[in-house]
Amino acid sequence: MSDLTYVLRPNCFDEIVGQEHLSSTNAPLRILCEKGVLAHSFFYGPAGCGKTTIARIIAKTMDLPFYELNATSLKIEQLRKIFERYENTLQKPLIFIDEVHRLAKNQQEVLLPIMENNAALILGASTENPFFSLTAAIRSRSILFEVKHINHEALAALLERALFFAKIECDVDAKEYLIASSGGDARAMLKLVELASNINAQVSLEILKAIRPSALSAGSSEAGVHYDLASAMIKSIRGSDADAGIYYLARLIDAGESAEFIARRLVILASEDVGNANPQALTLCTSAMTSVGKIGYPEARIILAQAVIYLCASPKSNAAYMAINAALQAVRDGVMLEIPKNITQENKGYLYPHDFGGYVEQKYLTKALKFVTLKEIGYEKKMKEWLNMTRANIKAE
Repeated sequence: MSDLTYVLRPNCFDEIVGQEHLSSTNAPLRILCEKGVLAHSFFYGPAGCGKTTIARIIAKTMDLPFYELNATSLKIEQLRKIFERYENTLQKPLIFIDEVHRLAKNQQEVLLPIMENNAALILGASTENPFFSLTAAIRSRSILFEVKHINHEALAALLERALFFAKIECDVDAKEYLIASSGGDARAMLKLVELASNINAQVSLEILKAIRPSALSAGSSEAGVHYDLASAMIKSIRGSDADAGIYYLARLIDAGESAEFIARRLVILASEDVGNANPQALTLCTSAMTSVGKIGYPEARIILAQAVIYLCASPKSNAAYMAINAALQAVRDGVMLEIPKNITQENKGYLYPHDFGGYVEQKYLTKALKFVTLKEIGYEKKMKEWLNMTRANIKAE
């Protein structure tokens, strides 16, 4: 049987699946290619979603010689030889560099004059957003395109094409598993169905699971996915949805995220989003952070789950977060008040609150400022009541 990933590889923009924002007739990338004016470009996105294929289609559309290199094994001499070959010709090559985020600084310096003079069209691809690994000079001369996970509908269409082309019979539940378990990776889906068909002409769910026992994860090592999953977990907890919080926690764990990273995020959330509505949340999450560091996986997953559920079920207040942000902004805006003498080291006129039953009215600011707004939520409501009552009693006296 022919390699399905090879024979089904798209040859033009119209054949690309799942990347309509790049391949549709009104997509900027396609328009620029068809007009022959595409600038140096870098593509980032998950594995198996067509980055190399897009580069090949660009070369074909713009009628440019195509050179495919990998940053992990790239030698500067390779680049120089390609550039020299086209130095005195009217045609320029398209140089595609995979794993572009691994380019060393000296390699980028060799590319820079070529990009500046447009002696070649430079394209790069990475599973990580290469923005921070490329120099400012390279970034200013290029465009960045995101290549997305291929959605279920596009994978389903591609699978049907593959089955028809290779004359493979596939059970309905096997098709569903092929699509759902591939994590948006078309290459992984095609490889799996091809392997399964070599075992039995009738591809079944049992065969598929024997080869791939569990679904592929989108991972969290890729910067975009990493932050998207962490963000989804935080927002779910903030929204008090325990099931969603646990689900995204499971995604992070399954993708290999460290327990320490997750625990640190939960500690921050305990203060930022729960705060004094439930002060115990910070204590519990700090304890969880200490515990997972000593215990590790797999048991750390239980500790993290306990913390997530506790945070979801806690009353929420961002009063501390809002207060410190407002105070910092005031300071940065130039609100620099003189410290009253009674609370400096001189202690001139300082009243010791404990001598007055715990509270005494005195000057702490030379100008009235308001940053803290406690909410009528959880323990914070009691704190607000205590402060109001204390001040009211002083005024009554």
